[in-house]
Amino acid sequence: MAHTLHLPQAKSHHLLSWGLAPAFTALLLLSGCASTPKPPTSALQAAEQAIASAERASVADYAAVELSTARDKLSATHSAVQEQKMILAQRLAQQARADAELASALAEVAKARVVNEQMQKGTETLKMEMKRKTGDQ
Repeated sequence: MAHTLHLPQAKSHHLLSWGLAPAFTALLLLSGCASTPKPPTSALQAAEQAIASAERASVADYAAVELSTARDKLSATHSAVQEQKMILAQRLAQQARADAELASALAEVAKARVVNEQMQKGTETLKMEMKRKTGDQ
């Protein structure tokens, strides 16, 4: 009586499918990353708000060049979005916001200088008035 030994068959098709599954998943994830990024909505809104705030504060009277640069970059941001260049649009929107904030800061410094000059003139006028009244000319 011959005994037959039955060995389990190797299931190579299961090993192959498990070996390809992670590779296929990685490929799907990478293809999702390669798609066009979304428009930089929040950066665009922040730039628009910074420019609007600068305009309300009459920044153009003190920092016209910087405010103009911010407006130009905002316009370039809109163009980049239309051209589906979202990374460029994100960077331009951030720069537009920074330029608008710089314009606002420069305007505040200029306004403070004007107030300081007026106060110094007022102080000098008071000193002269006091000397005149005391006769210490």
